[in-house]
Amino acid sequence: MELLKRINNEKHTERVLQFGEGNFLRGFVDWMFDRLNKDCSGDFGVVVVQPLPVGRVDGLNAQDGLYTLCLRGLINGVKAEEEHTIDCITRGINPYENTNEFFECAENPDLRYIVSNTTEAGIEYRKEKCDFRTTTFPGRLTMFLKARYDAGLGGFLLLPCELIDKNGDCLKECVLKYAADWNYGKDFARWINEENVFTNTLVDRIVTGYPRDTADEMCRKYGYIDNFIVTAEIFHLWVIEGSKKYADELPFDRAGLNVIWTNDVTPYKKRKVRILNGAHTALVSPAMLMGIETVREALDHEVLSAYIKKAVFEEIIPTINMSENELAGFAYDVFDRFRNPFLNHLWSSIALNSVSKFRVRILPGIKDYTDKFGTLPRCLVFSLAALIVFYKTENANDDPAVIDFIKKAQVAEILSNTDLWDTDLTYLLESVEEDIKSIENNGISAAVKLAAGRK
Repeated sequence: MELLKRINNEKHTERVLQFGEGNFLRGFVDWMFDRLNKDCSGDFGVVVVQPLPVGRVDGLNAQDGLYTLCLRGLINGVKAEEEHTIDCITRGINPYENTNEFFECAENPDLRYIVSNTTEAGIEYRKEKCDFRTTTFPGRLTMFLKARYDAGLGGFLLLPCELIDKNGDCLKECVLKYAADWNYGKDFARWINEENVFTNTLVDRIVTGYPRDTADEMCRKYGYIDNFIVTAEIFHLWVIEGSKKYADELPFDRAGLNVIWTNDVTPYKKRKVRILNGAHTALVSPAMLMGIETVREALDHEVLSAYIKKAVFEEIIPTINMSENELAGFAYDVFDRFRNPFLNHLWSSIALNSVSKFRVRILPGIKDYTDKFGTLPRCLVFSLAALIVFYKTENANDDPAVIDFIKKAQVAEILSNTDLWDTDLTYLLESVEEDIKSIENNGISAAVKLAAGRK
């Protein structure tokens, strides 16, 4: 078999500069631009920039930027698979070896959008000299924007996908700091502020990446060698904080994509953190105590399924100020994602640093529920009791000091430790102690049943 290659040399106009050649962007953003091209007669070519000195753009160029995306999951509870050959990537650039080629992109008047996913640590500012090879991603971006400004061209719509709060605001702040440090001038700073739009975004799709166990079989089926196959779930969501006028430029809705333009991404982030991430955190300790290995198994477990549904629909959703129908629809999507038969999402990996996750994902909901209804949310409080019991086992995976403290401390000491929770949780003491006794006396399965109000 031969390597996947283009049949002809036709490529789309280069309108997108993308920092990152990894699985997530290829399984999420590039798939969306490909959909615009194929379903809406779009013309969006993507230039991929390798963000680190060591990367994979040479291999991507060997395949003419082509790769296969395999989407797999459940749609309304029914197993589904889709396969797409993505052809929107025109070329990849290693800017450490081909720096001039990288900066020449700044002189392309068709270039309009900048996308990035350089990991959570990628959007970083360090006070340092202007050195392309040693500076951060925002530093290299600042140099690129200066080249654009010097060329007398307009600015960009920037769509960072890094998983940090206010990712666009943070990126812009870094760029302006570098511009000041490197004496790029007030006119350049004005150009950054007036002619460029740094959007805050929220991205959501599980991209599982290259299917090592089945890749050879898949290539035999396709009839070509593809070293960049990407697998991902079918669910996707991209929330972009920006003017809806940009939806006319990027008509993702016309391609049937779940892309939301909004003036505030915060409610959508709260929805994701409390429902999707919160459900993981509320389930992980009971599931681990039961010896259940994967998320899918937990959702297929009668007791745990009833417990988490009550937690989400009766305790979490009522604390989020959004349309109840919209929240319920998102929750049903989450449960379909949890049941995805193509994913083996291990609780042992989700269990990492459960205390800090509980602090961010569950505690705000407990407080909001208590303030709103004057009573404690039964299942969410039980999940705290289960967490304490779990941390006293040998399977907890956290800072050794945190594990050691919880193992040795009394419940009252644990709940009053503001270093763990950022607040005093003594008001939960009676309920948590009662749940811990239930787990110890009745067993975890029976205790979960009682917490969910089932006999």
